[in-house]
Amino acid sequence: MFYNKDVDTTNLANFHLLTSQTEFELEESHDTPPECYSPKPKMREAPAIFWAKRSGGGRTPLLKTLLTSACEKNCLYCPFRAGRDFRRATLQPVEMAQIFSQMTTAGLVQGLFLSSGMVGGGIRTQDKILDTAEILRTKYQYAGYIHLKLMPGAEKDQILRALQLATRVSVNLEAPNQERLKYLAPRKKFHEELWQVLQWANELRQSLQNAHQNVQIPSLVTQLVVGAANETDVEILQTSADLFTRLKLSRIYYSRFSPIPDTPLENLPPADPLRPLRLYQASFLIRDYGFKTDDFFFTSSGNLPLDQDPKTLWAQAHLLHSPIELNKADFSLLVRIPGIGPKTARRILQFRRNSKIKSESELRHLGIPVNRVSPYILLNGKKIPGQPSFW
Repeated sequence: MFYNKDVDTTNLANFHLLTSQTEFELEESHDTPPECYSPKPKMREAPAIFWAKRSGGGRTPLLKTLLTSACEKNCLYCPFRAGRDFRRATLQPVEMAQIFSQMTTAGLVQGLFLSSGMVGGGIRTQDKILDTAEILRTKYQYAGYIHLKLMPGAEKDQILRALQLATRVSVNLEAPNQERLKYLAPRKKFHEELWQVLQWANELRQSLQNAHQNVQIPSLVTQLVVGAANETDVEILQTSADLFTRLKLSRIYYSRFSPIPDTPLENLPPADPLRPLRLYQASFLIRDYGFKTDDFFFTSSGNLPLDQDPKTLWAQAHLLHSPIELNKADFSLLVRIPGIGPKTARRILQFRRNSKIKSESELRHLGIPVNRVSPYILLNGKKIPGQPSFW
């Protein structure tokens, strides 16, 4: 057993129920689906463990859970919406903190992702989330990873305290603008309850950074639902660009809509799995590569084409007939070449400080996929013959 005998059995039952209901909250990269399992057969009584992909590689076991699955909001797509008939559960902050602390002591998890349904308003719910983190940081002296959800309508002082306690904070925007949110979540206000919270979080992060320059400031992320409100990729990426440039978000998660029984959208078809993938690719190009929304190609419906990634589409339109000279291009041009990302571009620039790139073997030494880049580059004024593909 991962828990001590002093844990109330009712609390433990509620805890297991809550952890089983968090599949709709993301703490994961786009390229691999969330994985949940208990790593050792003898720990069958432990809740499912969520393996979150780290940005630097590898995975971290997290407890991903809710304080309550009761909710007063009526979001049309959400399994926790008010009035939906299913078994709900609630834990108090002290109960959640006790169970999580015992899981860390048992070596089951190395971090916490804590969200909650909203009961009694965003301020009251936020207080309970903060209380849980406070108990973990003070009573249990837990110094590891904590991701805290910021509730709609949270107060500025609450956001500041969350930033002082957490490693990452997030606000679910859910939709790219007020019009789409009004359809998706009728009781939520896009600007007053959600965008404002993100804006305050960004301002407070900057203040903390200025006051404590050597301290790691919590990252800020959000989540958008894709395919539930007739929103277009143009709308999503315009909002994403604003979030990256104006509010300095670290990450935007795109949650593929999948209908939930006994919700108003239960008969709506699920979104195509490729659509979030293309949105992730485009958003990374905006965040890390200097792309603008206008750089992307969209279908007549306002969505990204699904049959090709957006960077390759841009390169085919702009570089096939005007290839880039690899020994002269600056960083901003290098990262526009399919197969070359920021790390590879920096390696190229470092290599060029001492010598020109002269051969395919030097390209491979730099980690450049020759076949992939060859249609789009020149090497000392000459095209590189691509090798035939055997796939």
